[in-house]
Amino acid sequence: MSRFRVVAAIATIVVGAALTVAAATTSASAAACATPWSASAVYTGGMTASHNGHNWSAKWWTQNETPGSAQVWADQGVCGGGTTTTTSPPSSCSYPAWVQGKFYAAGSIVKYTDGKHYIAEHDNPGYDPTISTWYWDPYNCGTSPTTTTTSTPPNTGGFVVSEAQFNQMYPNRNPFYTYSGLKAALSAYPGFANTGSDTVKKQEAAAFLANVNHETGGLVHIVEQNQANYPHYCDASQPYGCPAGQAAYYGRGPIQLSWNFNYKAAGDALGLPLLTNPWLVQNDASVAWRTGLWYWNTQNGPGTMTPHNAMVNGHGFGQTIRSINGALECDGRNPAQVQSRVDAYQRFTAILGVSPGSNLYC
Repeated sequence: MSRFRVVAAIATIVVGAALTVAAATTSASAAACATPWSASAVYTGGMTASHNGHNWSAKWWTQNETPGSAQVWADQGVCGGGTTTTTSPPSSCSYPAWVQGKFYAAGSIVKYTDGKHYIAEHDNPGYDPTISTWYWDPYNCGTSPTTTTTSTPPNTGGFVVSEAQFNQMYPNRNPFYTYSGLKAALSAYPGFANTGSDTVKKQEAAAFLANVNHETGGLVHIVEQNQANYPHYCDASQPYGCPAGQAAYYGRGPIQLSWNFNYKAAGDALGLPLLTNPWLVQNDASVAWRTGLWYWNTQNGPGTMTPHNAMVNGHGFGQTIRSINGALECDGRNPAQVQSRVDAYQRFTAILGVSPGSNLYC
């Protein structure tokens, strides 16, 4: 677990009301169709295929994800003849540019780097509008804002890791770390392992569980083993101090949450009295998992992005290591520890039947 303080800046975006009707432009011809898409073929970023009269370009590694119904495919327009109509935003459409990592409230409208506009359907900490499609919808500046959701909501009934796969990943796990406890904790962060394509969802789940594997010795340890460190995790300069005692804020749970300020922040976010009762993390499996997901989804740690954003925005597994313990492990400081995390990630992606992607090291 990272030993660093994280301070989150929350910004509020005020959405303008002036709207104008967009102008349509038409091109007379379409490109030739690429080789037809095949469900059994493997496509990597940049490869093209045709499907239902359109050409499609793969954004990242994919297999058996149908163009037009999976976010991994970018529509390149109609192919094989005919006409194409595109709609351009009006000149008066002046919404702010999207900024990664900046908080956006539901209803916020931004202009993305592709020149298109998106409206936040749900509060989010700056997720990529083209990947985090549960949080964002495309927005036409020529129409009034709408709260209609056209993207797929979280699948509350199915986690991308089955209980059998979870048990295969952790054959010697402590009975405290239950699969049901993990499933119960998922509702706190519905975007986790549920953003982007099926490939990205599985990669994020594998990345989280691989880092957890390293932090807990394969889900064996509930609390930090070196008790000599326990008194060090009290920052008495905080206005709230250490009400549970100076030696009470040692590492606990799947990400080994430590320090009084992290217990305070996690407790505030989850609605739990963790500052006064940090022992909840080692006594309740669902609470333990929720603290791990809190860190994963909301904290940059010593990195520059949350581990969640690292995976769903294509930065790779290496950036999740940097956000968790990069100041102690990355940039050649402790390559053996980094390799331990990478080995687990590659093993878990193999269990889930998905490519690990690139940028595995930090």
